[in-house]
Amino acid sequence: MSKALPFIVAVIVAGGALTPILMAKPANPDSRAAGQSLQVDQMTNLQKISYAMGYQVSGQMPPEVDVNAFSAGIRDAKAKKQPQLTEEQVGEAFMAYQQEQQAKLQPAAEEQTMSDTKNSADQAFLVENAKKPGVVTTASGLQYEVLEQGTGAKPKATDEVKVHYEGKLINGTVFDSSLARGEPLAFGLSQVIPGWTEGLQLMQEGGKYRFFIPANLAYGSQNMGSIPPNSTLIFEVTLIKVNP
Repeated sequence: MSKALPFIVAVIVAGGALTPILMAKPANPDSRAAGQSLQVDQMTNLQKISYAMGYQVSGQMPPEVDVNAFSAGIRDAKAKKQPQLTEEQVGEAFMAYQQEQQAKLQPAAEEQTMSDTKNSADQAFLVENAKKPGVVTTASGLQYEVLEQGTGAKPKATDEVKVHYEGKLINGTVFDSSLARGEPLAFGLSQVIPGWTEGLQLMQEGGKYRFFIPANLAYGSQNMGSIPPNSTLIFEVTLIKVNP
C-alpha cells in the first residue's frame, strides 16, 4: 500500500482531476466532536501548529470527505497500526468514487453542450438574418421586418394594445398563435417581454411586422415549456388597436 496510497491521497486532497465541481471549502471548526474541542488559551505551541495544519488540509479537501474516517486514518498511522484497507480496496474505492462523480457531471455536461450548440445556432441565425433585405436591427439587437405598413395610431410603452400574432422558433416550430385560437390578445406594453415592448412601439394600427427577438429580449435562460432556454423567437404581429 505504500506506493498507491500517497498518489490517491494527493489526488483526493487536490480535489481530483475528474471532480471539478468539488470546490475547496474550509472545514467548520465548530463541527468537531465536543470531546475534541480545544481552548486556545490552553493549547501548547505544538497543538496550535497541529490545529493549523489540520485546518489547512481540510480546506484543500472535497467537502464530501468523511472527517471521522479521515481522522481514524491519521490516528492509525500515528499509532503505527496496520491499515484497515488493502491497496486493492483503496484503488477500487477511488475508481468507484471517480465513476460516481462522472455520473453526476454527465447530465450537466450534456445539457451545457446542448445549450452551447443552441446558442451558437441562434447567434448564427441572427447574424445571417440581419443581412437580408428589409431586415432592420435596432440598437438593442431586436430585428424587424415590415410586412404591411400601418396608418393608424402608434402605441407608447404605457398603452394597451390588441394584436393578432404567431410565434415560432428559428426551426419553424410554432409555439403560440392567437390566429389558431381565433381570438386576438390585448395587453399592456409594460407587461410583455422587452422585444415586444420595443417592437410594437415601432408599429402603427393596421400594420403587420415580423420580429426576430434575441433571447436576452425574450425569456433569456428560462425554460418556458415549448420555448427552450436561450431561444431566439420569431413573431408575426398585426397591430389591431391602440388604447391609451
